[in-house]
Amino acid sequence: MAGTLTFVYVTYLGSTPDKVWHALTDAGLTAAYWGHSNVSDWRPGSRWEHRRTDGSGIADVEGVVVESTPPTRLVTTWAEPGKATVDDGVSTVSFGIEPYEEIVRLTLTHEGLADEAERAAAAQGWSAVLANLKTLLETGRPLPREPWTMP
Repeated sequence: MAGTLTFVYVTYLGSTPDKVWHALTDAGLTAAYWGHSNVSDWRPGSRWEHRRTDGSGIADVEGVVVESTPPTRLVTTWAEPGKATVDDGVSTVSFGIEPYEEIVRLTLTHEGLADEAERAAAAQGWSAVLANLKTLLETGRPLPREPWTMP
């Protein structure tokens, strides 16, 4: 069975919902700020892959698109390759995109984490990825170093 722990992260961006949506679903943009390309057609029921950008084509994470409501909500399952449709080890990631005048509130919710170690890893990884996303959208380039490599 999937775990019961949840991680929630909220950030605010000087952007638009359409630009945030595009940054979450465009393989080239995800490669720029995440170090992986998120590849899918982003329709409910479709598969998605979190592919390495080293040219190997290896997906380190994969899942299924549960909900896709551009540009306000994206929900996917999150699993090791080969487990994307199996309950054991599958968690769910939701992105809520809410406009407020000239800014956007982006709420990430990662549910079904197995234990505290997995929740801590999610907290470290998501905060780094979303900081890099924010920087890219607000400045036109990601951070000069991959934040998830910082000790």
